Parts: sequence; structure tokens; C-alpha cells
Amino acid sequence: MRTNRGGASPVMIGRAGELRRLAQLAKSREPAVAIIAGEPGIGKTRLVQELIDIVPAGTIVLVGQAEPGSLARPYEVLLDAIDGRPEVDGARLAALSDAERSPVERLHTGLAILADLIGGSPAVIVFEDLHWADSESAALFERIADQPGPRLLIGTYRPDEVTRRQPVAGLLAQLERRHAVTHVRLDRLSPAQTAALLAAAIGGPAPLRAATALHQRTGGNPFFLEELLRALPGYDLEALVDQPLPWSLADVLRRQVEDLDPVSHRIVEAATVLGHRILFDLLADVTGTGEDELIAVLRTLVTRGVLVESGEDEFAFRHALVREAIAGQMLGRQRRRLHEAALDVLLRGGGSDPAMVAHHARGAGRYEDMIAAARHGAALYLSIGSAYQALQLAEMGLDEVPEDPELLGAAARAAWLAGLLDDALRYGRRWRERAGDPSDQAEALYLLVRLAWESREAAEVRALTADIENLIAQLPPGAGQARAMTAIAQSAYLYDDTDTALLWADRALALADEFDLPSVRLTALLEKGSALADWPQTAAAGGKILSALVHEAEQAGEWVLAARALNVLVHGEPPSPAEHAEILERMRVNAERAGFESLAVAAYFQGRARLALRAGDLGAAVAALQEGRAQDRSLRRRGRWADYHGVFLAGLSLEAGELDQVEQLITDLAALPNNPPTVIPGLTFHLACRRHDRPRAEAALGELVTALEGQTWRSGEQAHDLISAALELGLPAGDLDRMAAVLLDSEVWDAHRVLVEAQVAEAHGRHAEALTGYLSITEANPLGPAVRGTVRVGAARCLLAADRRAEAQEQIEAAAALLAAWRGWRVEQFDRVRAQLGMAPVDAPPAVTGPAALTPREREVAVLISDGLTNTELAQRLYISPKTAAVHVSNILRKLGVSSRTEVGELVGR
Repeated sequence: MRTNRGGASPVMIGRAGELRRLAQLAKSREPAVAIIAGEPGIGKTRLVQELIDIVPAGTIVLVGQAEPGSLARPYEVLLDAIDGRPEVDGARLAALSDAERSPVERLHTGLAILADLIGGSPAVIVFEDLHWADSESAALFERIADQPGPRLLIGTYRPDEVTRRQPVAGLLAQLERRHAVTHVRLDRLSPAQTAALLAAAIGGPAPLRAATALHQRTGGNPFFLEELLRALPGYDLEALVDQPLPWSLADVLRRQVEDLDPVSHRIVEAATVLGHRILFDLLADVTGTGEDELIAVLRTLVTRGVLVESGEDEFAFRHALVREAIAGQMLGRQRRRLHEAALDVLLRGGGSDPAMVAHHARGAGRYEDMIAAARHGAALYLSIGSAYQALQLAEMGLDEVPEDPELLGAAARAAWLAGLLDDALRYGRRWRERAGDPSDQAEALYLLVRLAWESREAAEVRALTADIENLIAQLPPGAGQARAMTAIAQSAYLYDDTDTALLWADRALALADEFDLPSVRLTALLEKGSALADWPQTAAAGGKILSALVHEAEQAGEWVLAARALNVLVHGEPPSPAEHAEILERMRVNAERAGFESLAVAAYFQGRARLALRAGDLGAAVAALQEGRAQDRSLRRRGRWADYHGVFLAGLSLEAGELDQVEQLITDLAALPNNPPTVIPGLTFHLACRRHDRPRAEAALGELVTALEGQTWRSGEQAHDLISAALELGLPAGDLDRMAAVLLDSEVWDAHRVLVEAQVAEAHGRHAEALTGYLSITEANPLGPAVRGTVRVGAARCLLAADRRAEAQEQIEAAAALLAAWRGWRVEQFDRVRAQLGMAPVDAPPAVTGPAALTPREREVAVLISDGLTNTELAQRLYISPKTAAVHVSNILRKLGVSSRTEVGELVGR
């Protein structure tokens, strides 16, 4: 009988690969065995259900489940699987249940029942919870695995509940010796998968903090997540974070410890109070238990699956909710006394983890100790890249001293690094208001400028910049003034005012040198190098500054500055692919050290996509962006990180010709606030051109031109993409001229400007001018392989227009290598020119060569060539024009692979 353990999520999350493997086995029509392993609630049954939903029509499905205590009930799993099936032969069913019959006879009866039900049909047979299965069911499972026929046999079990005395232990060993077993191990959901499950359940993106807290609370166990969701109608995730455990779930969890002896129960209660990390010595001191006795109790708790050994002399609850369920039954005074005892031990020892000190100080009601530990811990965790933990500690302290500048500053920085933009703004504004020291004010303003820019709040950035200028005028030369200058440099850089950025960065550098301010110096160098790296004329100088800065920042432990500098280098003038990959990985490592979520995840996957584009691999680039988007698509964000990969992915989807996906991406992006003004009209225009929708394209072009008037910078890549789209639509050459004038300026990379100008010249029919432009950039480093392939195709078209076919063919052959891993409109253009040249498609089978490749007419011409006739004489003899005769001769030379008429005569005469 198929059981139903449906979840709160309408879709299964995080198991696509496992489902694909099982589905392939089911469709193979070969005998196969699969074992699915995982802890309780991990989704084994859900995976089986999803498989059954997609097996081919006509597949027989039998699902039986063992139950606790079924070890004494022979053939329990088979009986469950066939329960309610009227087609089962009654006599055989009686024989299977007849204890008077021999074990062998009953085993063969079970096999016969299955044979009657299945016959020669494809089948999926599932034995669930094999850890509870009786020995007869285990033996039957093994014999089914030996049977021929198109059947997939699946067993599920919990590894932690298997001992050598259980029948499943011997079964697993036997299967490994006699069969090729497919093992499927289901792990807990990752934070991103937890967010995806929550998003599916509530029908929209999940708040980042709620998703993170619920992942920590449940450990990523799908069953626990879904039980919490069921307990709160409406699925208010923010409220769910602190919602008490539902009674049904708490009861299930407490069963794991309800039969412990009094000493073990006292120890496990103390362990719940100690927190996520249970140190052996601390637990011994708090409970007053001797070492040998404590070792024995902990061994029992580990064996039962209540605790796990997480490190040397360190333990943790296997499921955080078990700790929560046990703690929920303890008296408040009981918990407080344990917290006091733990705090005294930690303070006596010195050098303890400040997070543990703060946890126990709060539990003991000793708030001065808690605030001191929160300040120390927030700074410590920020320094080691644990941004979320730093935020939690800072907020713990702020619950008691809500206006503390040190804690507000730590909370603002930590929230920004963790990707919590709204929280970072809230704490940053309060920090600025409460900061008494000028340096602290400047630090707060520097961060607020960045936060306002990431929020796309241009008016706030301008207001903050004016405030910083006023602050500089009031401050004496020194650290505060220098830091404030870096804030203005950052503001100017972020809004493309390079001259102003360089001016203030140099002023900050001068003060940093005068007053020996190493941190300010590194920040000023970052802003100066970033501003220079943004423009073609100064990119090399900016890259040199940033490269030197990275090493210094790493030596100083300034991981945020190092990661930001490397991110600029990744997006700047392209180095070699190997250097690009090295810079990208180095950026990720530094971002992870800093806990800088947006660079460690979002920017990293964009970097991987750019690296794939450098290799000319469109599929790999799209895959990288989709992976990155999957990491945070289910999370509710705003500002520049709201859908960081969406615009890039839309551009690549346009490249690939996946126009329906582009339409959906435009819809997703349009729903977000504060998009850059050019994004939606630019994508809409390109899509409309590819779909030959002229009214929509013309409307979008008008919006785009208007938006560009307010944009201070231009993109050569965008100009090439949009001009290419306009050419596909067939816009008049005059419209192309006006587009190029709006899309280009003097600051775009020279290679892109030359490319666009060549495209426009070709559209006007100025093929010689266009050819000169194309040929000048065939090896231009700023252009990726696919764009250089398009350059070669453009050159080939111009050469064809001049009847220079051999040279055109050379360009097409060079383009073939550049476009080998590409698809979409660039490849379509390439194929059209290749066909014009009479060349076989790239993916065509090897062409016939030699005399056999000639058409009857070409063989006739070849015989005349071997007789020494010129093109004019061929034309007269065959009543064709001399130009047609020349084409025949050219085709004959190409097909025969020769370069002279004499060689034609030699081959035809053989």
C-alpha cells in the first residue's frame, strides 16, 4: 500500500539529481536495485512518490512499508504492498501467511504472488523503512533483486538505526556482493534549498533572515520545516522563527530521551542549556559528573542518535529541535542555574568563545557580562568572516543598550556583509546619529553611501555626500577627515565622476601618509584604483594599483577591501583566462574570509559566467548564472542584489535564442523596484527585434533613448548587441546611425566602437570601409571569442560582396573555431554565410572528396579543363557566361583539393 507523507511544499526541493538517476533506472527496462538512505524526515518517501508520479505508463507500482515492531511479523512489507489488491490469489495469500509451511515454501509463494501481479510488465517495487523489516522481508527483497525482467527494486532505510543484529545489515552486505547497487544518500537541505522550500510553500521569496533562522533551527530537515509551516496558518515566516514547537513535533522529538535513566536525563538537560556547542569539560563542571561516568552517558546518547561528536571533546545535538523540545519542558529557574554555572566556569577559564559567554550571561540575567561579551564577540566574528554570527551578537547587546555606537557599527557592517540591506541601513543610520567620535561619523557615512547606492537611492547618496563635505570642513586634518574624504571618493566613483573620485582619493592618501593611517590608505587606494580601472584609457594604471593593494590588504587582514579590489579586476580589462580564473577564486576566498555574501556568491557566479564567455562556451556561462540565481532566487532582496543575475542571464538567453525565457526574465525584472532606467527598454527592444515585432521595438527604442539621456556612461557591449538586433529587424540605415550616435561615446573600448561602426557601414553598403574595420579587430582582446567570431563573419560577408570568395572562406573557417561552443543568432549568421560559400554545415558528416564529389556538369567541365580550355573557351563550348564558367572551375578546384588546372587534368585522367 502506498503511503502518503505529502509536504507543505508543492514541489520537491533539492532532489532533482537523485530523482533523475532513479527515473533513468526505471526507464531502462533492465533489472536494477537502488538503496535510498537518510535520516528520519529527510525526504526518502517524498522522493519515491515523485518517482512514481513520472514512471512510464503501464508500469506496475508496488509500495510496502515496514513498521516499528514488524521484526516478528514475517513478510510484513509484501503484505502491506499487496493489501487491497483483489487480483492477488487468495490461496497463495493464505499460504504466505501459513506459519506451518517451511520458510523456503513461503518465500517461493511470495515470489509467485509478485510474478502474478507483474508478469512481464515494467515494474517499480519499493520496500520502505528496511531498518524495521523482518528477516523474511529482507530475504524476499534479496530474491527479488535476483529476478530478471524490466523492474526497479528500491529499498529505503535510516543508516543510524541499523545494527548488526537487524536483518537489513546482512541484506545490504549481500546486495553489495551480488549486484550493482545504485546508492542514493539524501542529505539535509542547504541554506539555499531551505529558502527554496519556504518560497515554494508561501508562494513567493522568503525573507533572508527568516530563511537563515529557520535553517539553523531545523538543520535543513524537510520534515521539521514542513511541520513548523503546518503549525502556523498563513505561513508568516517572520513569526514562525520564534513560534513554539507544535505539540505533535515536540512529542516526536522528546521520545528520543524519554526512557533515559535519571543521571543521563540530568546530563542531557544540562547539554540543552549549554547551546549548540557542548564542550566535554564544561558539561562535566556544570553537572559535577566524573569523567568515566560522563563518557558512558555521552556514548549512549551518541549511539541513540541524540548527540553527535562534532569535534575533539565537543558534542552537538543531531537535531537542534531536539534540544529545543527538551529545554521547553525545563523550569525557568532550572535553566537559569545551569546558565550561571556555565558562565562562572567560562569566566574563570578566560579566553572563552564570547558567543558562549554572551549566551550564558543572558540566560543567567547577568547583563553587564552579556554586553561586554557581545561587543567583543561582534568584533571578533567580523574579523574572521562570520558576519551573521557577528550580527546576532551585536543585536543581543543592542537589546539591552539600543543606542550603543560600537554595537550599532558592528551590526551595520555585519548586516551589510550578510546581504541584509534593510537591516544594514537601519543600523547604519542609528550609528551615524549616535557616533560621537569624528572618525566613527566618517566610518558610518562611508558605509551609508555604499548602502544607499546598493539600494539605488540616488537622492540619499547625494544628501550623504553633501553631509560628508560639511563634516570635512568642520574636522581638523587627521583620521576623521581622511576617512570622510574616502567616503566622497567612493560616492563619486559609484556615480562615474572619475575626476572627483581621484581628487578626493588623492587628498585622503596625502593625509593617510602624513598621519600614518594604513587602513585609510588602503581604502583610498581602492577608490582610486577602481575609478581608474573603469575607463579604457586608464584601466592599466588602475589595475596596477588594485593588484598591489590586494597583497597589502591580505597581509593586513582587510579581507573586504581585498575582495572588492579583486572584484573590480575581474570586471576590468580582461587578463588571460588563467589569470582571470585565479583572480576570481582569490576574490571568492577573500569574500568568504570577510563573510561578504554578495561577492562570495552572487559576484562569484557572475565571474564564472564571464570566464566561460572568455572561453566561448555559452552553455557553461548560462549554467553558471542559473546556479548563482538558484542560490538566492528564493530569497526576498531589494536594491542591486534583488535579482543580480537576471539582466546578465537575459542577455545570454537572447544570445541563445531562448526568447520565451527572456520574456519571463523581463517580467521578473519589471516587478522589482528601482531598476536602472535602461534595463527594461533595452531588453525589450532586443527581444522585439529578434521576434520581428517592429511596433514593440520602436516603442522600446524611444524609451531607451530617453533613458540613455540621463546615463553618464555608455557600454560598447550593449551598443553591439542592440545594433545587431536592429539589423535583424531590418531598421533603416538612418535609424542605425542615430542609434550608434546615442549608444557610443568617446569612453567605450575602441574595439567595440570599431565593431559597431563597421556594422553600420556594412548596413549602408560601404563594404570596403566595413571590411577594414572588421579586419582591424579580429584579434582584439577585449572582445570575447563569440564576438570575434561575429567579426569574422562580418568580414566574410564584405569579402563575398567584393567576390573575394577564397578570403571569405578563410574568415569563415577561422570563425568556426570561435563559435564552436556557441548557439543562437551568431551561429545562424555564420551558417548563412557558410551556405553562400557552398560549404557544408559544421555538423555535417565528412564530405565526399575527389572526382566522386563532382556533379555531372562539373565532371563535364573538368574533362574540358584537362583538355586545356580557358574559361572563355569553356563558356563558348557550354553556352554559359564566363563568370559561370569561373564558378564551376572554382568549385572543381575546391572539391578536388587542388590549386591548378594541370592538377585537375591529372586527377580526372586517373
